[in-house]
Amino acid sequence: MTTVNDLLKLLVLEKIGDNEFNGVSKTIGSPIVFGGQVLAQAINAASRTITNQRVLHSMHAYFLEAGDLELPITYNVSIVRDGGSFSVRRVTAHQKETTIFILSASFHKKEAGYNHQIELKPNLKQPEELLSWTDMYEKYGENLPKGIKSFLSIERPIEFKPTTFVNPLDKKDLPPNYDVWFKLKGDVKGLDLATKQQILTYISDYNILTATLNPHASKAHWGNTITASLDHSMWFFREFDFSDWLLYTMESPSASSARGFARGNIFTRDGKLIATVAQEGLIRPIKNDK
Repeated sequence: MTTVNDLLKLLVLEKIGDNEFNGVSKTIGSPIVFGGQVLAQAINAASRTITNQRVLHSMHAYFLEAGDLELPITYNVSIVRDGGSFSVRRVTAHQKETTIFILSASFHKKEAGYNHQIELKPNLKQPEELLSWTDMYEKYGENLPKGIKSFLSIERPIEFKPTTFVNPLDKKDLPPNYDVWFKLKGDVKGLDLATKQQILTYISDYNILTATLNPHASKAHWGNTITASLDHSMWFFREFDFSDWLLYTMESPSASSARGFARGNIFTRDGKLIATVAQEGLIRPIKNDK
């Protein structure tokens, strides 16, 4: 995948029955299905059963089994409730007879109300000052560890630019946070809000567990740690577009018992908070690593 059009072909599911949809998978460099893909496809399925113009405002999901890249994923949507203001959907994802994922999503009618938000961090480097993952691969590829080099070489429909470049060969612990700018590749004009929310959901599963590993970077890295998303929640606050860079700012309040917890906020460049994310992930050290 190289552009937003490729991504949309992945996220927009085939309808195969009443409230039942099929999806396929594309790797992002992992041997199993990317969690963000399943999240976004499930939201696509749920959104297509909403007929009253209500807008997704929150979702909560659990990853139950690793997804097989070679098998289709079937999404079944249950209509839990259509109330006066809110509609709730439950989505179950299967591969063959195995349930791999469950999600609940709530949709809200448009209403006016109070408004406040936290502020964007001051003095952040702007995207134009930073190297992208593509730039890092082209500039430092020959000197990077094999796993990182392989990951950065994958073509993606999103460009990522971390606000801080960390040399993976420096074995030192880092603060429990991670900030990255991101932008879609290709023509983003004309996307409706539901589609933009699905794309943002896909992107939200990138990077977030990095914040949980950073405080242990002197000994832990992607090559000696088993990582996997366990659950994922997301709240959507305001309309937005993908015409400019967006900032994903993440922090990890805690890690224990081979699990790391992280939360993140997604802002527009001018400081509008558009979504908040929370995730717990498996961060299990591989025994006998040297």
